[in-house]
Amino acid sequence: MLNRVVLVGRLTRDPELRYTPNGIAVASITLAVNRPFSNQQGNREADFINVVIWRKQAENVANYLRKGSLAGIDGRLQTRNYENNEGKKVFIMEVVADTVQFLESKGSGGASGSSGSGGNQGGGDYYGAPNQGGYPNNNQNQNQGRSQSFSDDPFASDGKPIDISDDDLPF
Repeated sequence: MLNRVVLVGRLTRDPELRYTPNGIAVASITLAVNRPFSNQQGNREADFINVVIWRKQAENVANYLRKGSLAGIDGRLQTRNYENNEGKKVFIMEVVADTVQFLESKGSGGASGSSGSGGNQGGGDYYGAPNQGGYPNNNQNQNQGRSQSFSDDPFASDGKPIDISDDDLPF
């Protein structure tokens, strides 16, 4: 059996970090992933996918990613259900992340053209790798003096609501 999901997209909101009663960190994000085709009007549409991240990676995501950040997720699809207050069964489908790749350097903030950092030629730092202890180690000084620009980010907070019809939502 195979259950593998690989996604690249932008966060639609800041990560939400919580802790279980046992003290285990869990973060929730929603990733906007562009579809590979255009609609009849020539516009690109996106899917909004809920992602759950556990333990140290959850803390790293909460500390280093923000709304509009570009991220890569490798994980598995999971379904769960519960009974709501009205007695109806609610089904939820989400991606449980095994690894999270930060695809932009810390100061780029969604600007076009990810420069990466620290010699990682894949275009960003990877937090959560066992040999790195889950901590960024090489971009602390590189982003100083760089202004944060969200001008190219369609999910940047400009005070206006995002116009999304109910037909476009995956739930």
